[in-house]
Amino acid sequence: MTGLLSLEAIREAAGRLSGVARVTPLLEACELADCGPAGSSRLLVKCENLQASGAFKIRGAYNMLAQLSDEQRRAGVVTYSSGNHGLAISLAARWLAVPAVIVMPTTAPAIKVEGAKKLGAQVLFEGTTTLHRKARAEAEAAKRGLAIVPPFDHEWIIAGQGTIGLEILDQCPTVATVYVPVSGGGLIAGVATAIKRSKPSVRIVAVEPAGAPKVTTSIRAGEPTTLETISGIADGLLAVRPGDLTFPHIQAFVDEVVLVEDEAIIDAMRFLFSAARLVVEPSGAATVAAARGAVVSKLVVRSSAGVSAQSGSGPEVAVISGGNVEPDAFARYIRGPVPGGIR
Repeated sequence: MTGLLSLEAIREAAGRLSGVARVTPLLEACELADCGPAGSSRLLVKCENLQASGAFKIRGAYNMLAQLSDEQRRAGVVTYSSGNHGLAISLAARWLAVPAVIVMPTTAPAIKVEGAKKLGAQVLFEGTTTLHRKARAEAEAAKRGLAIVPPFDHEWIIAGQGTIGLEILDQCPTVATVYVPVSGGGLIAGVATAIKRSKPSVRIVAVEPAGAPKVTTSIRAGEPTTLETISGIADGLLAVRPGDLTFPHIQAFVDEVVLVEDEAIIDAMRFLFSAARLVVEPSGAATVAAARGAVVSKLVVRSSAGVSAQSGSGPEVAVISGGNVEPDAFARYIRGPVPGGIR
């Protein structure tokens, strides 16, 4: 496992984030409503929707900005983001007095755009995919002398996100399965690395939308592969390609990759609001959809570490990655009773 992130790097990130990122609660979901088949494991949710800036991204963002040189911070940073990473960079940059430029897609939700602007960042728009945004950010960096802060494919970003894994193990030492949403792979790479290096028996399940199966496609191809088209309501999970750095971590530490449909994601949003009064964006609810059994495809990943985790009888944890959703859209999603047919 040479070349992969160490557990010590994630622990150092946790120390850097102490007093900055919130230790988010791990809540019992099945106490509040029926959320799985009779006799199923306990389901707990890791509420990163209650994190500063409304999503997990502040962990990686702050961990990276805090390690830039004084010269780099004075010059400023640029990033490319569908929204939550941009919000996190805007907030971390404000705390550290760093000028920030955020390149967002033309389809970015207004709540994320306005949030970044209110925090003092300059927002630029470019295309609809990660590759469009990345190219614009690179051009701005070259023109202005800015440091690029990638949304997922950097060891400092991955280490920051991995602190969630350390918290889960601390809050629920008997955890058997952890569901993590996946886009470019920074979150799943960090969480899986932290957990597998600490407790290899825990089963790690990566969850992606059926309309953007970039990791499923890449695992089958044996290398990071770019999707030609993507679709879905989970805007934060619509990367067209996993990262060159995140992908080897997925290969090494993830046990399964599953796909969920938009309808199941909406069902999960309704469930979380009805059962726990949690406001969760579609990207964050995908894991709960998977944990409740709404999986349309499953791919088993052979771990390069030689670990073949088995489904245990212990608690299951679904990482809720964020809660930044347009109020009108959220109202449309949750209108009506919580569906009872998805198991």
